[in-house]
Amino acid sequence: MKPLIVLFVVFALSIGIMWLAFASINYMLAGRIALAAMLVLTAFGHFKFVEGMEMMIPDFVPFKRFFVYSTGILEFLAALGLLFDSTFEITGLLLIIFFVLILPSNIQASMRHINIEKGTLDGPGLSYLWFRVPLQILFIGWTYFVTLR
Repeated sequence: MKPLIVLFVVFALSIGIMWLAFASINYMLAGRIALAAMLVLTAFGHFKFVEGMEMMIPDFVPFKRFFVYSTGILEFLAALGLLFDSTFEITGLLLIIFFVLILPSNIQASMRHINIEKGTLDGPGLSYLWFRVPLQILFIGWTYFVTLR
């Protein structure tokens, strides 16, 4: 829920600041700024909630901590890539692929009732998927609209 709030609030703030500063609005840029802010938030989660993030990765995958930290770093880099005219398109394409690839980990977390923030097995469970899957689709659509369209 926090990433969604950050996405919408930063989008609205970006639009407001653009309107006040330039008397015009670049919705695509505002959307990329909002997406970058959301990615910074989620990237921090990879360093703050390491144990819970590790639990999301299937058991057959080795070096879980490496993947948690690596994807956090990738999210920081993607946030930067969205802010430059020369890189936002390729960043958008790679982010869409990333969002598709991480969905199974979110499904795994729901099936195992993982509480990511606590690193325990008392999370919301499968009901979380009713929110998470549409959220992931929104992130994919948002990314497509502000970077590739």
